[in-house]
Amino acid sequence: MTIATPDIARLAASPDEVLARLFTSMNVDGVYGRTGAYEDVVDGLGRYIGTLRPKGAEVFRFPPVVSRALIEKSGYLKSFPHLLGCVCALGADPKRVTDAVARYEAGGTWADSAEPSELVLAPAACYPIYPIAAKRGAISDTLLFDVASDCFRREPSKDIDRLQSFRMREFVAIGAPVEISVFRDQWMARAPEIAGDLGLNHSIDAASDPFFGREGQMVGRFQVANALKFEMLIPVRSPESATACMSFNCHKDHFGLTWGMNTVDGEPAHTACVAFGVDRLAVALFARHGVEVGGWPKAVRGKLGV
Repeated sequence: MTIATPDIARLAASPDEVLARLFTSMNVDGVYGRTGAYEDVVDGLGRYIGTLRPKGAEVFRFPPVVSRALIEKSGYLKSFPHLLGCVCALGADPKRVTDAVARYEAGGTWADSAEPSELVLAPAACYPIYPIAAKRGAISDTLLFDVASDCFRREPSKDIDRLQSFRMREFVAIGAPVEISVFRDQWMARAPEIAGDLGLNHSIDAASDPFFGREGQMVGRFQVANALKFEMLIPVRSPESATACMSFNCHKDHFGLTWGMNTVDGEPAHTACVAFGVDRLAVALFARHGVEVGGWPKAVRGKLGV
C-alpha cells in the first residue's frame, strides 16, 4: 500500500546547505554537533509531538544506554548485530589501566585492553518499556506509553538523514491483538494530518527493518507480506528521494512472549509502536522550508512554537 501527496514545491535547502549551516563536524561520519537554531526546532518538535500523545499514556525518558542482557533477551542481537554498539571500558584493574595508557603513550592503542561492560547503546527508545510493563502482571486494558531516548545504530554515512547518533520518540501500545492493530492503523491514518501540520510532502509505504543475514532477509519479507511495518517517507535529499521519518510497527506477540506479558485471558500480549525520527523530521523541515526559520510558513512555526 502506498499513499502519497503531490509534490507542491521543490526543496528549499540542499543537504549540503543544511549540513553547513546547522551542524558541525566531529570527524566521524553520522555524528555531529548541532547549532542552537537546529535544537530550537528539535525542541519545537518535542512540544508538537507532545500534543499528539495518546490520552492516558505514561511518560518515560530513558538514558542513551541500556542493559546488555535486556537487548540480548529482546532478540536485537540476533536480528541486528551489525547495528549494535557495546559500551566498553578499561575497568578498575590498576595494571590493565596503566598498561593501556602506557601503550597509547608509546604510540600504540589502548582500546585493545577495553572489555565489554554490562551496557550497550540504546538502538531504539522502546526496548526498556517492555520489562517495566511485564512486572505489572496481566493486562486488562491497553497500556500506553510515551517514551524517548538518544539512540545509536552503527551505520556510518555522510548523508545528513542517516545519523549514527539520533533522537527517537515513540508511542507504544501493549494489550490484546485487536486493540493493538487498531492503535497502529489509527496512527497511520493520522500521518497526513501530521505531515500537513509540518508543511511536509509525504508518502506512506510498506517497509521492513534491516535484518541481518539470509535468515534476516526472510524475516524482512515476512514483515512486508504481513503488513507489519509502514513508514512515512518525506523528501530530504531531493523531491525524488524520500527518507523514512516515522514508522508504524506491529510486533505481534514477540515482546509478549519474550517478557511474559499476558492479557487477562492468559494469551500473550501484542505490542505496536509509532516512532518519530526526531532528527530526520528536523532535517526534513529545514530542507523543505529553508535554513532560516523566520522564513518558514506561519502555520508551521505556530505548531512548533518557534
